[in-house]
Amino acid sequence: MANEPRIDEATGVETVGHEWDGIEELNNPLPRWWLWTFYACIAFALGYVVLYPALPGLTGATPGTLGWTSRGALAADLKAAEASKAAVRAQIAAIPVEQLAADPKLLRVAIEGGRAAFKVNCVQCHGAGAAGSKGYPNLNDDDWLWGGDIATIHQTLQHGIRYPGDDQARQSQMPAFGRDGILTPAQVQDVVSHVRVISGEDKANGSAQRGAAIFAANCAVCHGANGEGNRLVGAPRLSDAIWLYGGDRASLTETVTNAHAGVMPAWSQRLDPVTVKMLAAYVHSLGGGEAAAPVAPAEAPAQPATATK
Repeated sequence: MANEPRIDEATGVETVGHEWDGIEELNNPLPRWWLWTFYACIAFALGYVVLYPALPGLTGATPGTLGWTSRGALAADLKAAEASKAAVRAQIAAIPVEQLAADPKLLRVAIEGGRAAFKVNCVQCHGAGAAGSKGYPNLNDDDWLWGGDIATIHQTLQHGIRYPGDDQARQSQMPAFGRDGILTPAQVQDVVSHVRVISGEDKANGSAQRGAAIFAANCAVCHGANGEGNRLVGAPRLSDAIWLYGGDRASLTETVTNAHAGVMPAWSQRLDPVTVKMLAAYVHSLGGGEAAAPVAPAEAPAQPATATK
């Protein structure tokens, strides 16, 4: 028969009995090393199935005689990592946040821990480089609504800004001068002109002169007579051309007409106290951090400062 095995004359090896266009295959045995490797792999697979989770079932895999799981190994690694950091976290927990700078080594550890926490919790609003965006403050400059010393920043992170559910959240509210009919559209434009003049965006003009009187009557009580701002009430400085919602005429018109009320979470409700403290150290280190705030006069009401700009 055509497909009958035959002995190849050149090698003396029997063929497998197949032929394709004159090409035949020799029936050589597999190399011994390959066979033993193959058998070893089978033995290893059988041993693995017995020792480790391997065969899937309806509610999970077979447990394996060793009782090992990848989740268990991860949990053990995480526990070991936490244990290795426990001592330094205890040191950070024990020291008041305003005294961190007195221990440079501990401060560096806190800053690096805060950097990691910032990447997980804060970059969504403030950006990877903490430069912020419209409605979200730039944390690299020295323009702060409530103050930029480390204790102030820590207070902000703990209790947030206008955050519901935290009685100590920083609260400030600007009237919607246009929407609520406090000012007419023409008066709003005059105020915008005045703000653009005091911030150096425009040159003096008639609209700005009219706006100065309106500003003095309606805005100076919070923002100051010259737009210098007031950290006690979270009123931003208007004379530096640094804007949270934009300083062009359209953006300022929107702000004066409808106002804004951004919210920052009270991170003490989401993160442990040490992580919040490390976040404060990191934000303070970004470049705009200030020295400790001066002690307020005894007759002045206490105002815990915050860091939102």
